Amino acid sequence: MGFWTLLEVASMPILQVLIISVLGAVMATDYLKLLPADARKSLNRIVFVAFTPSLMFSSLAESVTFQDIESWWFMPVNVGLTFLFGGILGWIAVKILKPKPHLEGLIIAACSSGNLGNLLLIVIPAICKEDGSPFGDHKVCASVGLSYASFSMALGGFYIWTYTYQLIRSSSLKFEALKSADEEAFKEPNKDLDTNEKSYLLDNNSQDQLPVSVTKSTDNQTIASKIAAEIESIKGSSWSKIVGVLHTILEELMAPPTLGAIVGFLFGSVTWLKNLVIGDAAPLRVIQDSVKLLGDGTIPCITLILGGNLTQALRKAEVKPSTIIAVLSVRYIFSPLIGIGIVKAAANLGFLPADPLYHFVLMLQYTVPPAMNIGTMTQLFDVAQEECSVLFMWTYLVAALALTIWSTIFMWLLS
Repeated sequence: MGFWTLLEVASMPILQVLIISVLGAVMATDYLKLLPADARKSLNRIVFVAFTPSLMFSSLAESVTFQDIESWWFMPVNVGLTFLFGGILGWIAVKILKPKPHLEGLIIAACSSGNLGNLLLIVIPAICKEDGSPFGDHKVCASVGLSYASFSMALGGFYIWTYTYQLIRSSSLKFEALKSADEEAFKEPNKDLDTNEKSYLLDNNSQDQLPVSVTKSTDNQTIASKIAAEIESIKGSSWSKIVGVLHTILEELMAPPTLGAIVGFLFGSVTWLKNLVIGDAAPLRVIQDSVKLLGDGTIPCITLILGGNLTQALRKAEVKPSTIIAVLSVRYIFSPLIGIGIVKAAANLGFLPADPLYHFVLMLQYTVPPAMNIGTMTQLFDVAQEECSVLFMWTYLVAALALTIWSTIFMWLLS
């Protein structure tokens, strides 16, 4: 199949995304006010709680078997590698650019955490439905492609809400520390502290790093108790961090899209459960039909939300061009090249099934723009929201061209 034919096939779904995104952006303007920020948040919750889990369940339950799950074992590894290499490249970019400390986590997150769900749910079925698609029968390709995309979304969500969550959280802590340092710099010295206490603090500052209250009546026993209390506080803080990470992982496993994927895998892999809801003779087929009807609303809604959210960047603070260029280079030049090498090596070693669509999805995971959940996290921790909006605007605008070109190259390599 010719390169230009594949380019036409790859460009169609991207144009669909652009058209619907532009519609979402127009609806979000102050002139129409059909999709303001509050409406987008409400619609996003509906998509998160109802539409996306329904789409994941319906696609996985219908097309996935236990043998498929076993043969897809490399996808979790591949998603982990996208985060690993993207994180390394992002760390290198941070060391070269030397941005403000509270922006370091955002840059690394934008380089490492790709949109492994929403865009794949849009792009893959659209490519399958094109007449020039190299992936065989349209209906089978779309069904299997949705299964791959749903599995990718579940895996991506787990990595994002563990690894990326901690990156943005650490940026928030740095931002708060900088604010506190600036505030302390303008404070006057404590005039209530007498001369003896000041002298004691100055003399012992280099020896005692723990916040111990100093008075004339302080004895060794009191100091020892303070040190013990501080040690217990540090232990308690470490334990709180561990509990917090475990709680975040559990929350991600209990998130509606992840639950939809888990239940979909369960029904797809267990034959008698699958026969209950899948097929014309299934006694509970109305459940699958209803869930599928809900799932069909996922793609148009998330695309409208994407267009509406990108309009925020037009009103926000600027980001240095070098930062934008670095993120674009990592996401659309270096990462896809790494992806081609990894997928080709895995295929030569016999780690992958023969399905070229599966190989295509693995390569595409290295090429997508940053995950929209990063914006949610910056809002959650109130850090670098403006910078995140600007990065999103540029990365998603360039994604229209980059995804088209790389999708064409991937299909050309696999056809």
